[in-house]
Order: sequence, then structure tokens, then C-alpha cells
Amino acid sequence: MLENIAPELIWFSLGLFLLLLELAIPLFMALFFGIGAWITSLAVLVGIAPGTNIQLLIFLCSSVLSLILFRSRVSGKSNEVAASENLAGSHGVVVADIEPQSLSGKVELFGTNWQAVSEVTIKKGTAVEVLSRDIITLRVKPLN
Repeated sequence: MLENIAPELIWFSLGLFLLLLELAIPLFMALFFGIGAWITSLAVLVGIAPGTNIQLLIFLCSSVLSLILFRSRVSGKSNEVAASENLAGSHGVVVADIEPQSLSGKVELFGTNWQAVSEVTIKKGTAVEVLSRDIITLRVKPLN
């Protein structure tokens, strides 16, 4: 089935999928592999990479090179608030109910929605205080 699809379209589609994955799950890794896939797609389109082995080599090299060159810039700017200040003690508002032992809760903090956990049930609209942060998850308690 894939042998009937142009390789540049496959690489472009892979790059698009990886960039959309980065939007859904911001880990700052899929972005660079998406860029690598698009560079490979361009290389196939202009005739630089006719074979699969060369395409894979271009994909790997361009992905690693973009990771090395741009990761500190991209992740540094996106984590600027979190890296520059400790979020503990900050106040936010629950935008999706938080249940103990569940990862379905969400809190809005500084205009961004964060995944949130708590030891008690907290309803939507409740003001909360951040106790700690674990990567993209906040541990919160209701404000009294």
C-alpha cells in the first residue's frame, strides 16, 4: 500500500503528525523530528535523496541537528515562567473538577491550563494554591 504513495508525501505526513503530536503533548522532542521529516521530504522532492537509506540518514541527521541547534531556545522560552519562578504558593482556578487519585483535573494558572492533582475533591471554579509542580502536573489545595 505505501509503495504507491510518493515518499515525499510520506515524510511530509510524518512531519505533520509529529508537529501535531507536539501540540497535543508538549515534550519538546516531537517538534525536532517533525522538522527532520519535513527536511527529508524536501530532499526527496528536489531529488537529493532517492533511496530509503539516504532518506533515513537525512532524517536522523537533520532531526539531531535541529535538536542541538534549537532545543535550548524553544524549551527555554516556553518554560520561561516555570523556570524563572517557583510555582509553589501561586494561586489559580480549577477549570475541570479535580478528584483524588485522578489525572483529569485542570487548573488555570497565569493564563495556561495545567493538569492538576489533589488529595481532596475540588470543584470547577474553586480558587486553589499550588503546593508543588512535577513537570506539567501541579499539586494543589483549595484556598480557605
